[in-house]
Amino acid sequence: MDSSSSPLMQPFQLGDLTLPNRVVMAPLTRNRAAHGSDVPSELAATYYRQRSSAGLIISEGTQISRQGQGYVWTPGMYSEAQIEGWRRATDGVHEAGGRIFAQLWHVGRISHVSLQPNGGAPVAPSAIRANTRTFIESGFSEVSEPRALETAEIAGIVADFANAAVNAKRAGFDGVEVHGANGYLVDQFLRDGANKRVDAYGGSIENRARFALEIVDALAKVWPASRIGIRIAPTSPANDVADSNPAATFGHLVAKLSERKIGYIHVIEGATQGDRNIAPFDWGALRRAFSGAYVANNGYTRELADEALAAGKVDLVAFGRLFIANPDLVERLRRGAELAAGDRATYFGGGAHGYTDYPALSA
Repeated sequence: MDSSSSPLMQPFQLGDLTLPNRVVMAPLTRNRAAHGSDVPSELAATYYRQRSSAGLIISEGTQISRQGQGYVWTPGMYSEAQIEGWRRATDGVHEAGGRIFAQLWHVGRISHVSLQPNGGAPVAPSAIRANTRTFIESGFSEVSEPRALETAEIAGIVADFANAAVNAKRAGFDGVEVHGANGYLVDQFLRDGANKRVDAYGGSIENRARFALEIVDALAKVWPASRIGIRIAPTSPANDVADSNPAATFGHLVAKLSERKIGYIHVIEGATQGDRNIAPFDWGALRRAFSGAYVANNGYTRELADEALAAGKVDLVAFGRLFIANPDLVERLRRGAELAAGDRATYFGGGAHGYTDYPALSA
């Protein structure tokens, strides 16, 4: 069955970028950077090129600094070697006709002393340890006790985001996405369950949103606003974050992002990789509050995506895990073909097996 006429297969204009379809490849942490260097491997270039039929690829989370790293073997965007490694990937995507944004990432408290500079404590808005685990060389481990950032340190992290945005441009990316979801540093500042600060970055919603908005403003000095996106997850409890009033918190944030005319908000609807209806939330209110594109994410099938697109509820739909085992996911969705299942044992770490060896339909 050919579904070329489905809403998911129609082009979309994202600022000055024309996307050939509405399928977005969501960021997927795969822990396959070169060991000890956090440089994207040669395999990464193959992996992203294989998936370049997506309307837009968003790279795996890419730490903006050594301090921003929370998992072993994830790539960075702060060294010359990393820029070169990423350039191989972006060149491959572009040669295959694709478009790719870099997701810029600081994990905050979701880290371990073994990953931090000089074995230091991870940083956070407040010194509250998250009830979650991370992935280090010896396997999964409880995260380490964080320390609260000094107010004077925050500008340096904003500068690290800006530097990573410059490096992403040098590496050939088409734009950047701020990782503001899933309980990482930006999300930790936004949510009052993790942010107990009493300075200009804590307390009121306006203060808690300040960090995210300062980052976006810094990126807008590097990239056109339409080439900037942000990922948010208003109701997701991922990595032990919570907020007493997510509608107010994220309504304020999105309204301020709309004023800045950034390209898109990438919204995890519900619990990350889980229940879409974990808590009541008016997703339509976020869409109405935002002038750019609304990228929907979490548990979408082709049918659900087409329904949401046809109803005008969303502009683009992000698929994550389905892209792991289906490098040609767009073609499979177009044909209504069977989707391959991924091998979860190979999701994190390893080599080509379970990474670049999933066949396309044509094979």
